Amino acid sequence: MGPGGFPAVDDVDAVDAVDAVLARHAENPSAFLALNEGTEHFTVPGIDGVVAYRLAGRRTVVQFGGPFAPPDDRAPLLRAFLEFAARSGRRIVGVQLMREDAELYARHGFTVNQLGADYARALPGFELRGKKHMQLRNKISRAGRAGVTVAEEPLVDVAADLDDIDRVWLRAKGALVKELTFMVGERGGPAQERRRLFLARDADGRALAYVSFSPVYGARAGWLHDLSRRRPDAPPGALELIVSTAVAAFQRESAGHLHFGFTPFTSLAAEHRVAAASRGADRIIGFLAQHGRRIYPAADQLAYKDKWGLDEVEPEYVAFQGGIRPGAMWALLRLTNAA
Repeated sequence: MGPGGFPAVDDVDAVDAVDAVLARHAENPSAFLALNEGTEHFTVPGIDGVVAYRLAGRRTVVQFGGPFAPPDDRAPLLRAFLEFAARSGRRIVGVQLMREDAELYARHGFTVNQLGADYARALPGFELRGKKHMQLRNKISRAGRAGVTVAEEPLVDVAADLDDIDRVWLRAKGALVKELTFMVGERGGPAQERRRLFLARDADGRALAYVSFSPVYGARAGWLHDLSRRRPDAPPGALELIVSTAVAAFQRESAGHLHFGFTPFTSLAAEHRVAAASRGADRIIGFLAQHGRRIYPAADQLAYKDKWGLDEVEPEYVAFQGGIRPGAMWALLRLTNAA
C-alpha cells in the first residue's frame, strides 16, 4: 500500500474505492484486472489516481496497466511510484501498457518494447450475417443442434460446476501446465459481483463451458472477454454459442464494445515501435511470434478472436526500468505462473 493508498483487493470497500478510480480514468481495456485478488494499489494524496502492482522476487515490482489517473496527473503519479519502489530497493517492470503509457515510461528511462496487441469489436450494428461469418454461424448452429443451451448465471449458484470444468480443462492441458495469473481474468473474490458469467450446458444439464466478462471503462466502454474454459468433450461451437449469447445481451443494453483482451506476440509492427525499444528484445519477441507456439499458442488465440470480425487493434507494451535484466524477466515469469 502506498502513502494514502488502498490495501490489496481483499474486501468490498477496497474494490469500491479502486473501481471508482478506474471508472473515472481508465482507458486500458484490461484495467479491471487491477482488481484481481492479491494486487496492491499505490496512491498519492491529492491525486485522483491509482497504480496497481505486485511484488515479484526480492528486487522487482510488476506494475499493471500504467498509472490510472487524469492526464495531467499520470506523470507525477508515476514519479511518486518510482520513488516508492526505489525506497524498497526494487525496480519496476510495467506490463500491458498502452501506447500512451509506453511513451510516458520511455520518457522516464524505461526500456519499452511492444509485446503484442489488444483486440476489440464494436457492437453497434454488429451481426453474424454474410459470407464472412458463415463458419462461425455453422459452429454456433452445430452446438445448438447438439442440445447446448446458454444462460447468464450468478457465480454463487454454479461455482461447483465451474470448478469441475476447470479441473478437466487443466488436466487436458498436461501435467506441466499451470494456470496463468495476474494478467488474466479470474473468478471469485470481492470483485466478482461486477463480472458477468455465461454458462453452457448440454441437454442433460451438465456444465460444458463458461466465459466470464469484466467491465471496460473509458472511450471504448463495454465488456472484456477475460476468462473462458471448456470441457474437452464439449460439442464444437459451445464457446462460440456462449459469446454470441453474451453479445446479444450486451447489444440489448447498448454496450459499445466487446474486447477480447491482450494476446502476446501478435500484430507486431515497426510503426508501433517506440524510441526506447531494445533491438535485442525486439528480435526475441519476433522470434517467439514466429516459432513460439509451444511456449504460448498466440496464433490459436488470435484465430479465435478474429472470427468475430475484429475492427480495433491496439499495441501493448512491456517496460523495464533501467533496461532488461534476466532477474526482472524471471520475476515476471514466476509472478504470472508462466515459469
